[in-house]
This record gives sequence, C-alpha cells and structure tokens, in this order.
Amino acid sequence: MKTFKMLAFDLLKADGSTQSIPLTDGIIINQENSHNSWILELYIADEHRGVFNPLLASHEVFEARAVISFPDNEPAPFSLVVNQIVEIGDYVSVLCKGTLKAQRKRYAELLLQELIAEGLPNDELLTRFERGMKERPKLKNT
Repeated sequence: MKTFKMLAFDLLKADGSTQSIPLTDGIIINQENSHNSWILELYIADEHRGVFNPLLASHEVFEARAVISFPDNEPAPFSLVVNQIVEIGDYVSVLCKGTLKAQRKRYAELLLQELIAEGLPNDELLTRFERGMKERPKLKNT
C-alpha cells in the first residue's frame, strides 16, 4: 500500500459543476490490489457533513477529484462510495472507497484545440489552458 497527502477535494455534481470541500486534513491510500481500490479519508468541518450524509445513506457512486501530494499536481479523478462518517469534536471523518478513473489521454490536446478555435490571444490562451488543465472542465466535443 502507498499513502499520499490529500490537499484538495472536489465533488462532481450531475449537472457537471463541482463543489469544493474545504479539507482540514486528508489522506489517500492506494491499496495496490487486483481491484485497483483506493481509500480516501477527508477530515472536514462538521458543517460540510450534509454533503456526504445522503451519499452514505444511498450508497450512491459519485465522481470526485482530489489533488494529491503537491498543490500543482493535476486533480486525480475518482469514482467513490461513502463508507463511513465519524464525528470527531467539531469535525467529521468521511471515509470513501473507490477506484481511480482512467485519465482521458488526449485531454490536453482537445482542450488546446477548443481554445485555439476560440481565437484567443496568446496570453489569454496560456492562462485558460493552464486553468483548464487544473480544473478539467467538460469539453464540448467529448
């Protein structure tokens, strides 16, 4: 098994928008098993528990992105299920299990193609490309 520090966590909603969950702390564990299983533990303020309670009750699989180890790393996409929520004082530990989704290998090329088609000036093109690679918005032609 390998463990990593989780620096950021975004929940992907059905409408394509994201909801950032502020982390007090977080850890990601790659179980390195035949099922490609990962465990994510989010230590968050109790006020954000309401986001995860319905997911725990329904056992619904949801999509999320997590920044691992370094702030400049691209967010890693996960398919997750909430397994447990534990109250710890004014905070909660949210335990999720799931798999790392395969990255779209051509995402950078497709994003750049869309931005070039918009006819953006060089500085804006670079800024939008860097932001797009970090935020990973849904592309028009995918």
